[in-house]
Amino acid sequence: MRLDVSQQLRLEQRMKLSPRIIQAMEILQLPLMALQERIEQELASNPCLELRDAGLEAEAPVREQEAPDRGEEPLVVKQDNSNQADFERLADFNEAYAEDLDWADRPYRPAAYSGERDVKLDALANTPAPPESLMDHLLGQWAFVEAADEAKAAGRVIIQNIDDDGYLRTPLEELTRGTDPPITVAALNAALPMVQRLDPPGVGARDLQECLLIQLEAEEAAGQDVALARQLVTDFLREIELNHVPQIAKRTGRSTQQVRQALSHLSRLDPRPGRLIGARPVPYIAPDAIVEPDEAGNVSIVMRDGAGPGLRVSRAYSKMARRRHTDPGAKEFLRRNLRSAQWLIGAIAQRRQTVRRVMEEVFQAQKDFLERGEEALRPLPMTEVARKVGVHVATVSRAVAGKYVQTPRGIFPLRMFFSGGKTTSSGEDVAWDAIKAKLREIVDQEDKSKPLSDDQVAEALAAGGVKIARRTVAKYRNLLNIPPARQRKQY
Repeated sequence: MRLDVSQQLRLEQRMKLSPRIIQAMEILQLPLMALQERIEQELASNPCLELRDAGLEAEAPVREQEAPDRGEEPLVVKQDNSNQADFERLADFNEAYAEDLDWADRPYRPAAYSGERDVKLDALANTPAPPESLMDHLLGQWAFVEAADEAKAAGRVIIQNIDDDGYLRTPLEELTRGTDPPITVAALNAALPMVQRLDPPGVGARDLQECLLIQLEAEEAAGQDVALARQLVTDFLREIELNHVPQIAKRTGRSTQQVRQALSHLSRLDPRPGRLIGARPVPYIAPDAIVEPDEAGNVSIVMRDGAGPGLRVSRAYSKMARRRHTDPGAKEFLRRNLRSAQWLIGAIAQRRQTVRRVMEEVFQAQKDFLERGEEALRPLPMTEVARKVGVHVATVSRAVAGKYVQTPRGIFPLRMFFSGGKTTSSGEDVAWDAIKAKLREIVDQEDKSKPLSDDQVAEALAAGGVKIARRTVAKYRNLLNIPPARQRKQY
């Protein structure tokens, strides 16, 4: 075997995105709340980025191309991919050139200099504290439980293995492995009932049946009559799932009405008690735009520009970066941060423009939705919007991702207005979401004592001009979390 060394020339083209383009794509994809968090992070890390003060802005407007003063040189921002953070150099720079900083000329003035509230710090202070986790909530209660040392240690191990739903899904035998000091299965068995008495009721259960029984036990201790409900959970959980109410009534010797009342009681219990604690807070939805039809029938789109803070590049630090006698290292540090601030402001402006143009095309096509709701949605592929806006379909996808819009009919995800569809017998194009809305309407209006089968729902849709197969009805019914006919029947 012989090894040869040779040289080869190869010509190739590669697409490489600049950091500025990458940042613009990231900003475009962010929802409004995430964008505000990103702005707060940039304000905390970039000293050259400021909040815009409207009052001072009117007195001293920003000049993008300000002529350099004497002793200053034009600021030329060069491309630099260095990620080195040198805030110590900035601190030395501020100390050495503090007298050159004209704070009165800055639109953003710290409270230490002006005696006013610090707007930037106020914005950063608005970030909410993280919610208490389920484990912290349980450990806080467990600290006040009176038990032997071994039981206390066993209880802590159990709590640390309870999942976010509130269940202990790991067998007790496995919990004994790797504990220091060693904990026995007997100690875990003794501690488990004490853990299951903690708040919220139902935590520490090993399955759904035990979870419901723990909650019923807590209600019984409070004086409620739960005898029939407990019997149903203990002996008829499978029959409850299949909605076999007559069989349950016959085997328990109770009336159908009594069984239905007990089932109604069980429906008020929580199958995932751990979710009651703030491990997964409900996300706050902030729409990017408000869409309303005007009197002439045209669609008005108002971007929520005022929902986030206005930004500008620091005039003071920009001025320092142009001074000839500024330390070269400090000057380069300032240029990197000034460039970053300019890119961020430009990316936010580009995001606003792109999202607005996409929304204009969307609601020009889905104008009837504002008057008639989901049943009026028509098929709208992203490629059609991309062609009209004049951008790539991937740009439309990023502009839509995670965005919400406020309409007279409520707040909806922007992606909802993009879908395929079907042509009705009358030649009208109907979106799949509109078909789902019609399916739900048919089920809501059915006789609950004789619910419609999937074949009957398909026939009802066909009578309205929408012909789809039974298996498609079953698919959409599952997507809408509508149970089959036998489980919808009411006795």
